[in-house]
Amino acid sequence: MGEATYSTRSCHSIKPGFFIKTLLLLLFFRHVSSNCKILRCNSEYVASTLNLRGPNKNAAYCNALRSYSRCTRRTARTCRGNLVYHSAVHGIEDLMIQNNCSKEGPTSLPRPPVPAPNRQTFASLDICDYEKSFAYKHGRPPTYQHCSTFGDPHVRTFRDEFHTCRVEGSWPLLDNNYLFAQATSYPVAKGSNATATTKLTIIFKNMRECIDQKVYKAEVDNVPAAFEDGSVNGGERPGGNSLSIHERMPGQHVEIQAAYIGTTIAVRQAGKQLSFSIRVAEEVAQSFTEEQDLQLCVGGCPLSQRISRSECPCSDGTISAQKAQRLCKEKLPVEDIYFQSCVFDVVTSGDANFTLAARGALEDAKVFLPDAKKLHLFQSGAASWSSSSSIFLLLLFIPIVSILQQHF
Repeated sequence: MGEATYSTRSCHSIKPGFFIKTLLLLLFFRHVSSNCKILRCNSEYVASTLNLRGPNKNAAYCNALRSYSRCTRRTARTCRGNLVYHSAVHGIEDLMIQNNCSKEGPTSLPRPPVPAPNRQTFASLDICDYEKSFAYKHGRPPTYQHCSTFGDPHVRTFRDEFHTCRVEGSWPLLDNNYLFAQATSYPVAKGSNATATTKLTIIFKNMRECIDQKVYKAEVDNVPAAFEDGSVNGGERPGGNSLSIHERMPGQHVEIQAAYIGTTIAVRQAGKQLSFSIRVAEEVAQSFTEEQDLQLCVGGCPLSQRISRSECPCSDGTISAQKAQRLCKEKLPVEDIYFQSCVFDVVTSGDANFTLAARGALEDAKVFLPDAKKLHLFQSGAASWSSSSSIFLLLLFIPIVSILQQHF
């Protein structure tokens, strides 16, 4: 503002005292209340008096002063007691008197504000769209990870490890800066080591710019298409719609989309168990501390909680292994880990509906997996290895026996 005032001095007689007031404007710049808009008035005045030229420059200068005066009057109520404001008001009066400017007359229109840089404009508009925000910052799309739990439960971790767990009670699936997901499991049959998930709790943590904290809870025979508070989005904040819940199959399948963190979650019910599948941005999945180290999606089941799928499962004989294989084959033509898990669950529980759990998990994987080549996983179970090893050892043992018989 000092330069603008100096540039007009050669054309207009200005008292030296006004420069002192101008200096005060600059000295008290940081002390202006956020509600007092005097700085905006000052900037508009400076903009309108820069580079005044031609024979009508005096009239244009008076127009700028009247506009400046009108602006100060509009902000008078919120600027009471503000020294910058009062200095500006007195300076305007002095300049209008010195240049014979009337208080009534036309005013100059302020110059339009300079648009904010693209980065700031983007942040204000798309901060709640993770994919767009990430691509803008890094010049590439984000990397995603997939995890799922279904049936016994079987857990497919972010690293594509596959575990079958007993995990009775409540265990965290995820626990990071943005999400908390917990599964509660109970034995599928009396005396069985195998368990099935009967309750899921998912917490979308408060993100000031986008959503209020939201809690989703599902239990067997109660898979709601709404959050615990009855809402179906992230609340009344500007980015509230970046979190939404959709019913894919009434009472059996819901999908929660959290665009603000690049995450989609599917919750399904099949038989008397719930399944959980997630596609989440790697940056979000890895945003946790050392204290949050117990997460089934990250580290899988603890060793003490793992069950071999190839061990003979505890069964009441309702469904034989041969029948379970036939039922699972109808839903899962490829005999991969999903198929193996299906057979294990059907034999253990005696419930053919568990074929739907495995197929649902496979369907989610088709959509959520970032690498389609990793859809089908194949692992040799301990029992299969034991059987093959036994045959191999037997083949070795027979010649040895023959040799011993020849010598003794």
